Amino acid sequence: MSAIDFSAFDPVTLVIFATMGLLSLIAVMVGFYKLFQFTRMGVGHRKQAERILDTWLSGHAEEAIKQASGRRSVLARILQSVFSGLQARPGDSSYAEELGRQTAIVELASMSDRMRLLDMVVQAAPMLGLLGTVVGMIEAFSVLSLTEGAVDPAGLAGGIWTALTTTAVGLAIALVAFFIATFFETRIDRERNMIEAI
Repeated sequence: MSAIDFSAFDPVTLVIFATMGLLSLIAVMVGFYKLFQFTRMGVGHRKQAERILDTWLSGHAEEAIKQASGRRSVLARILQSVFSGLQARPGDSSYAEELGRQTAIVELASMSDRMRLLDMVVQAAPMLGLLGTVVGMIEAFSVLSLTEGAVDPAGLAGGIWTALTTTAVGLAIALVAFFIATFFETRIDRERNMIEAI
């Protein structure tokens, strides 16, 4: 596969390519940010929360509170909030539930942070590709309208090549961003389900 010769494109198409390049950079940067964030937050560390719950349910409340205070996972931080509420108001379990619910909302909001940027890339990249298609077809038809008699296929090919290239690049960027977004949304949904299970 040969490299794209950008000197063959008109300024509008170059702006479209530059914007798609920016979108792909956003998708990659958000992907790396989310990987770092999820690792730091302890997303998916279900076993730690299960150990804390087992300790609590076996009657070792102090040990469970000590384990949860490490707060190395999303579920551990939620359990720590619940345990703090139970300690603060021993007879009022609704207070502990409310603390746990508020902590869960904050954790889920953190996990969902910047996901809209990935959604924007998924939606905008094909639209920019389509815009490039329209620009390329306009270019091809303008060549066709200016020629008298036999049409030079080379003149038409430039506009069609522009149309197809921008469409392909836009779709490729959207697909990669879609897979990145789906990966993180799946992890967020899994964490939400685990939160609801406890």
